[in-house]
Amino acid sequence: MAGSAFSASAYAGDAPVAEINVTPLVDVMLVLLIIFMVTAPALTGNIDLGLPVPGGTSVEPPPKASLMVRQDGGFELDGRSLAANELPAALTSLARSAPDTVLEIAANADADYQSFAQALSAAQDSGIENISTPTR
Repeated sequence: MAGSAFSASAYAGDAPVAEINVTPLVDVMLVLLIIFMVTAPALTGNIDLGLPVPGGTSVEPPPKASLMVRQDGGFELDGRSLAANELPAALTSLARSAPDTVLEIAANADADYQSFAQALSAAQDSGIENISTPTR
């Protein structure tokens, strides 16, 4: 009669089984194989980027203008004193001459807030798009 080393008759009762269960190992290996098969084409693909070429044309910074709100409610545009009624016309001519001008608006510490708000409003109404305040 032929017998097998792994037959049920070879085990005696509650003796421990000395076989290795390879099913979880095979499952993990198959999952890893699928992951590598899916990600390999993505890792070898090329991404077209439009990077700048070194030594190309340099970009000129935009012109800057400064508007200062004085303590007495007056204004100084690039060192030139202006009254409140002259400010909108001066800012409009500045916006027409150089549309990409960066206007930096600052105020004296003792200046009235209404004058600062008037300067901001006049700058926005004049068509100047780049308005900033000084950083501290």
